[in-house]
Amino acid sequence: MKAGIRGWGAYIPRFRLSALEVASLWGYDSRLPKALNIVEKSVAEEDEDAVTMGWYAAKVALRRARVGGEEIDAVFFGTESKPYAVKPSATIVADALGIKRRKLASDMEFACRAAGEGLRIGVGLVGGGFAQNVLVIGSDTAQANPGDLLDFTASSGAVAFVIGPESSSVASIEASVTYVTDTPDFWRRDRSPYPEHGEIFTGEPAYFHHIISAAKLLMEETGLKPSDFDYAVFHQPNGKFPLQVARVLGIPQEKVLPGLVTPYIGNTYNASALLGLAKVLEEVKPGSRILTVTFGSGAGSDAFSIVVKDSILDVVNLGPRVVDLMNDRLPITYAEYAKFRNLFLRNV
Repeated sequence: MKAGIRGWGAYIPRFRLSALEVASLWGYDSRLPKALNIVEKSVAEEDEDAVTMGWYAAKVALRRARVGGEEIDAVFFGTESKPYAVKPSATIVADALGIKRRKLASDMEFACRAAGEGLRIGVGLVGGGFAQNVLVIGSDTAQANPGDLLDFTASSGAVAFVIGPESSSVASIEASVTYVTDTPDFWRRDRSPYPEHGEIFTGEPAYFHHIISAAKLLMEETGLKPSDFDYAVFHQPNGKFPLQVARVLGIPQEKVLPGLVTPYIGNTYNASALLGLAKVLEEVKPGSRILTVTFGSGAGSDAFSIVVKDSILDVVNLGPRVVDLMNDRLPITYAEYAKFRNLFLRNV
């Protein structure tokens, strides 16, 4: 494909809400968080949104890529919690980063897959010679109807990647495929403040069918086998589903665990699978091959085969690591969470 990852960055808010507190408040069985492999979720503060978090992650990605704003030809911003109903977030971040004005800039929407969609487009633009460097951002704040099952996992975070020529990359994207169907497992209608979901329907035939199908399609087209991958990263709506996918595909659990972010900070939507990829990139040895599969309700998945180069060792320490962001935590109460995310009804 002649394209690869030049740099990456992440952002995770410090504030964390315990899953046990959510369960206690809304009358759920206290064993539910453990069953979902969820401990807590990250929560954006009052003055944080998808744009501010995305800006930070993108700033780190540019630093690791060692490129300036004048070298970025396209910016794609994937989110389902954008601060404006009608106004692009990509333009805000691009101007704040000093990216040149002669560029493509678009917001992507496909539930949690939007950033993966942007990554696929970026690979195509670079590989086809239409762009030299593409900045892709995935960023979301917690979105969940209070008391809903999503209240346990809907969290906040951001991730960004600079996609550039394979020759100057630290990880080569050797193959990618996309698998999409019309499966309405998760949605939010106009003027609805929170998304709705089809309960267990979101697992099968939505999540499992699309991720497994995309992964199998990638392996069929490349001739790769599960044993050819050193790591596997899947979309993380909770800490249980990725391990179930690996079991079906015949991938050992130890290859999935390094990329899991969910047991600690919840489901960061568009930053979910790609945040796991960022975590793996910061820990792998050169020569490792990583299988990464995104998922977005509605529904679709992008599967990538990524091979890490020796040069990755030169850029890992140019920004904060995902594991450091995970460990930098400050517990908050549900009341503080409700205040941060403006869940209270106010008299106007």
